[in-house]
Amino acid sequence: MRPRIAVIGSGPAGLAFARVLHRHGHPVTVLERDPARDARPAGGTLDLHEGLGQLALEKAGVLAEFHALSRPEGQAMRILDTDGTVLRDWRPRPGDRANPEIDRGQLRDLLLGPLEVQWGRVVTEVVPEGPDGVLVHCADGRQETFDLVIGADGAWSRVRPAVSSATPQYTGVTLVETSLDDVDTRHPALARLVGDGSLAVYGVNRAIVAQRNSGGHVKVYAQFRVPLDSHTTPDRHTAPDQPADLGPADVEAVRSSLLAQFDGWAAPVLDLLRHGTTFVHRPLYVLPVSHTWPHVSGVTLLGDAAHLMPPLGAGANLAMLEGAELAESIAAAPGPADLDEAVRAFEEQMWARAGRWAKITTAGLERLVSPDPSQAVALFDEVQPS
Repeated sequence: MRPRIAVIGSGPAGLAFARVLHRHGHPVTVLERDPARDARPAGGTLDLHEGLGQLALEKAGVLAEFHALSRPEGQAMRILDTDGTVLRDWRPRPGDRANPEIDRGQLRDLLLGPLEVQWGRVVTEVVPEGPDGVLVHCADGRQETFDLVIGADGAWSRVRPAVSSATPQYTGVTLVETSLDDVDTRHPALARLVGDGSLAVYGVNRAIVAQRNSGGHVKVYAQFRVPLDSHTTPDRHTAPDQPADLGPADVEAVRSSLLAQFDGWAAPVLDLLRHGTTFVHRPLYVLPVSHTWPHVSGVTLLGDAAHLMPPLGAGANLAMLEGAELAESIAAAPGPADLDEAVRAFEEQMWARAGRWAKITTAGLERLVSPDPSQAVALFDEVQPS
């Protein structure tokens, strides 16, 4: 009898796990709190690295489809000084597919494929019950028992307390996200400024970053160091990861506050904020750099639930590869009795790799939003191909 397996969360980690397990002919239950696949915006663009996210897609059998959807030109990166001076303008070589970009929504749909997701299943608690399995409680009152529960439910995971008491801590950096739609037609000057990929402008303890998505959509992120409770809050939170919508008056108040934060910067850069349509407040949280836990039979974690780190291009890639590797380990286990050892071995491998990346991204955030803006440019020079 095959073990009963559930993955909580339909983000990149959970879907990569489920898709690879499905490819090996193993049934898996996917529980997702969103009421439908299009219930909310899927988010911005992701760069998927060779050897990480792309390897996970290869294991899932969808790498060719990814290449058809991805945007290699999105690897381009332009850095400006606050007065608008171009400091760096890097563009990928023809055929360079080291880190092509893909919209999160496109990636989600690609991984969903034939998977059946139970939408609107809000998990409230996960309780290991020894040999009897793991009991999953949902907000609708239903309970189900599984032999293995995978927590891929993000920063504020409801699965994590079953294995760890760690909670995310504020980094000192807050992002305020806004968007520009149909940018090539409505804002052609800004479209040229951003280019095919990303634009970054670094100042003292603050930055503005713009990223081109598909379909003429641009995401803009204003970043600054600020105590969590001492600035104008751009929205009302019901939970740290569930921002509420803003009314028109609030939108204009946030816009004015942001423009004041970046007063004196080049006018074209500030136009990215002046023309933004909505604003979402995103304080950056992290888990401890070397987050591990005593192994608990029947429960483990993936991605942000396991190792939440600053969003510097590693998190989603690691999450997807972890999901794919765990699925392969489970598929290769000779029988149900070997399941626990397969998970234990996976955790040891995940902790070591994630710990290295957490150190890198934590140090990177310190340099990207710092009192010395030259640190950000120096970091770019260190990591960018020549």
